[in-house]
Amino acid sequence: MLSKTVRIATADGEAEAFVAHPEGGERHPAVLLYPDAFGLRPVLEEMVRELAGHGYYVVAPHFLYRDGPVPLVELPGHIGEEVRPGIIGRLMPSIEAHLGDGRVERDADAYLRFLAAQPEVADGPVAVTGYCIGGLLAVRTASAYPERVAAVAGFHSPVVAGGPGGLHGLLAPITAEIHLGHAASDLTPEALGELNRALDAAGVRYTSEIYPGTVHGYTMRDTDAFDPEGLARHWERLLSLLRRSGLSG
Repeated sequence: MLSKTVRIATADGEAEAFVAHPEGGERHPAVLLYPDAFGLRPVLEEMVRELAGHGYYVVAPHFLYRDGPVPLVELPGHIGEEVRPGIIGRLMPSIEAHLGDGRVERDADAYLRFLAAQPEVADGPVAVTGYCIGGLLAVRTASAYPERVAAVAGFHSPVVAGGPGGLHGLLAPITAEIHLGHAASDLTPEALGELNRALDAAGVRYTSEIYPGTVHGYTMRDTDAFDPEGLARHWERLLSLLRRSGLSG
């Protein structure tokens, strides 16, 4: 396994990113992986390497690069509930700014161009996945560039927040298959039904489900929210999605 930190040129500067892919000189399907609100850190790098180990070229960008390098906010080794609200409060102005003014779409274009230019990346469309706010960024990427994204996934993600055109405007352009793995604490069955009706109306192929017994952040080993069964279910659903979409590693 090869892994490294790179810098990706964007329309607004340079974004630090963590990359991993198998050794051997072969070309592999690409996955753009958006971190959660806490950003790039050891647990995210571990997840990038694990996904790459299944035969993928994976890049995880520091999407809040405009406001400073990694770490944008100093994080403890374990993000407990006693410190989480304060950290999120410090990050939220940067996250809210990032969601406006076309930043998500401009940056996504740069990330996708970076992947297309790598000699280790196979030709063709890519997959995009994300965690927490990163799941919304993944869906917005698939919406903005449908011809370049074959699969999109979001885990414990606020997809119902939609985008500039609302939920219908966000979903309607997507041609990729979607998987959404919701935390049980994030979405009521009624809200899930409303979201799934919007997905039906958009005519997209999708699975959208609540992962039983989970709370927001269930995939992240360095938080109190971590749920081993939720993480395992996430890997099974993500890898199955990639295979169905013709992106076998």
